[in-house]
Amino acid sequence: MCEQTIHSLAGRLPRRRFLQTAAAGAILLGAPGTIRAVDPRPRPNIVFITTDQQHWRAYGAVDPFFDTPHIDGLARGGTVFTHAFCTTPQCSASRSSIYTGLYPHKTRVIGNIESVRHDGAPVPPLAEGTDTLGAKLRRAGYHTAYFGKWHLGNRDHFKTHFDVSELDGDAQAGATEKALFYLEHRRHLPETPFALFVNYINPHDIYEFTRKGLTGDIETPEVPVPLPPSWRDDLTKKPAPQLRFMREDQGDLLYNKPRVFWERYRALYREKCRMVDAEIGAVLKRLDALGLAESTIVVLLSDHGDMDANHGLIFKGPFMYEHLVRVPLIIRVPDACGGVAPRATDAFAPLTDVLPTVCDFAGADPGAADGQSLRPFLTGAGAMPERAFVVGQYYNKQRWVNPIRMVRTSAFKYTRYIRHGEELYDIENDPDEMVNLASDPAHRETKRMLADMLDGWMRDHGDTEFDAYWSTDREGKRLG
Repeated sequence: MCEQTIHSLAGRLPRRRFLQTAAAGAILLGAPGTIRAVDPRPRPNIVFITTDQQHWRAYGAVDPFFDTPHIDGLARGGTVFTHAFCTTPQCSASRSSIYTGLYPHKTRVIGNIESVRHDGAPVPPLAEGTDTLGAKLRRAGYHTAYFGKWHLGNRDHFKTHFDVSELDGDAQAGATEKALFYLEHRRHLPETPFALFVNYINPHDIYEFTRKGLTGDIETPEVPVPLPPSWRDDLTKKPAPQLRFMREDQGDLLYNKPRVFWERYRALYREKCRMVDAEIGAVLKRLDALGLAESTIVVLLSDHGDMDANHGLIFKGPFMYEHLVRVPLIIRVPDACGGVAPRATDAFAPLTDVLPTVCDFAGADPGAADGQSLRPFLTGAGAMPERAFVVGQYYNKQRWVNPIRMVRTSAFKYTRYIRHGEELYDIENDPDEMVNLASDPAHRETKRMLADMLDGWMRDHGDTEFDAYWSTDREGKRLG
């Protein structure tokens, strides 16, 4: 059965028939991509799990109000990067970074694909000529599989970056079942390492709250999840798009609503995290049951966070608070693959580091990625990359364009909105980001230093997205 037929079947057939056809034609066992010379070190299998809209505190090992035993177990057995940051808090744009190792201004996927730019043109899909992590691993001799959410467009082209795939397929139980089926068959071919990508939709389905949250379909929990200290932030001293999001956009669902509805929102978000944890658990348990865990590196991350009622905000939007840009990143490297004892690090780890890290373990060429390999730290051979700061980008939300840039050091965070002012937070003394110091004369020099730092990074990395918009005067419309 030829590869193009495989990809076509994966996209068209019902799940059960696809799995039956796969078994009959051994489509999951086919030869990997062209093999290039690699170093002689044993190469691990890779299981790469991505959740959607899970903030950095959204698992039980960090916050006991989350019921996520499987993610917690992974954290206990691996390396936890407590200061991992997405490049941008938008699904498509962040995923373009995860799978290329590049910032969105380089992938050109600066927002969700098909959302509208300031000039009325749609944000394009990931260009067909883009080299992805899947393609890099295939060239290095890995057999590759991808199931679940893709959200980068040009699916027919990017299916060819994987030996078997169902891009944008069922990102919940369907993705898990396909992953389990794949693992069952790959265990019989230990001579060829595999890379399995499993992409889930949850807890992104918190957006179901728009239908259920105000109707009573979601019960108020017997023990309500405490609202965060920043819940009462009135946003009046923050850039205007934040309050506008709550009054005029998707946030109006809960704006000025009684406390009980906010508690329901928090409860539903935790339920969605519990659901995705169960799916992740099924994959991890199967790795153990098949005897693959000791030869497999597991990477778990999320594309971006959710405001989860912090600052009286919900979902995601034109803001760069920690709950939106800081995400889980856990990497488990077994002893047999050179891993060290479980530990945590608070060193900065942008998600652009993930591609070069995986490529380093796989003996694949990472290309000109913006990140750095974390393998030396994960194996005890070296330290974390030294970074004084990380940078975040934001462009738009559907038809509402509000470009933002952020620079985050260990002590301060500075954000710049294109038309709506600035934010400066003393992260060490104000971790909840309540007091905007941007207009405080006592912090003028700190703000200038951080602004220069951001400008220098943008110049050095060719980030000129702002340049085209300084003279524009467009106002976004309600998303509806």
